[in-house]
Amino acid sequence: MNLDLKASEIRQDIIKMLLEAGSGHSAGSLGMADVFTALYFGGVLNYDPKDPWKADRDRVILSNGHICPVWYATLAHAGFFSHDKLLTLRKLGSGLQGHPHYRELPGVENTGGPLGQGLSQSIGQALAARIDGRDWRVYAMMSDGELDEGQTWEAIMFAGKNNLHNLTAIIDRNNIQIDGFTEEVMPLEPLVDKFTAFNWSVIEINGHNISEITAAIEKAKTIFENPTVIIAHTIPGKGVDFMQWKPEWHGKPPKADEAKKALHQLRTLGGKIQSEHQ
Repeated sequence: MNLDLKASEIRQDIIKMLLEAGSGHSAGSLGMADVFTALYFGGVLNYDPKDPWKADRDRVILSNGHICPVWYATLAHAGFFSHDKLLTLRKLGSGLQGHPHYRELPGVENTGGPLGQGLSQSIGQALAARIDGRDWRVYAMMSDGELDEGQTWEAIMFAGKNNLHNLTAIIDRNNIQIDGFTEEVMPLEPLVDKFTAFNWSVIEINGHNISEITAAIEKAKTIFENPTVIIAHTIPGKGVDFMQWKPEWHGKPPKADEAKKALHQLRTLGGKIQSEHQ
């Protein structure tokens, strides 16, 4: 499987979903497509779409629940549910809610909405696994903007103190949030030093290099001294030139003409990826 092509297909589905819904979050969803592709198709995650709640599965917790379109699209591509359900995003009665709801869909492990809570949810899961002597791992998907939340740093301190080595946090370091650029709203740097000070191992990566993403996740599995955070540097709106690096696309969907242009760009990129690997 060509994982770059898979990520491109997931991005195209995100655009279609947001257009159909008429609401939702574009920038972060597009920006994290490579990370989710690596996680579910890179051979690093223990899961079975035919048995989505098997006891020894790895847990994925989406703290930044507003980027659920990328999670839903990835789960559909991985076979957790029918692909045609994607166009029911945010529809009344649909399991594809605007923010994820626990077990509303196969593979959805948490309810996400209020930012800053997902890491605490992940810590509870990781601690439970250790108490029960289980080997499964927990992956906390987070935004950089939610690091403004005080609860997040309490959770970071707790995980470091308790050496939760079965916990890996993956931060979407795209440098934007709903009010603008992170370093203008509430500066986060030096982020590596902060996590290190709280007894975490830190890995920085290009969040669009799938081999680099999978290598970082595999490396985290070998660290037994403390929890690991992977800081994935991403481009918000990746693949759509008029969305990239634009904070205003944090929380809005494309209109019909914008979606047409976005899909053309993504399909062109997908065709280029395909031709390069033939």
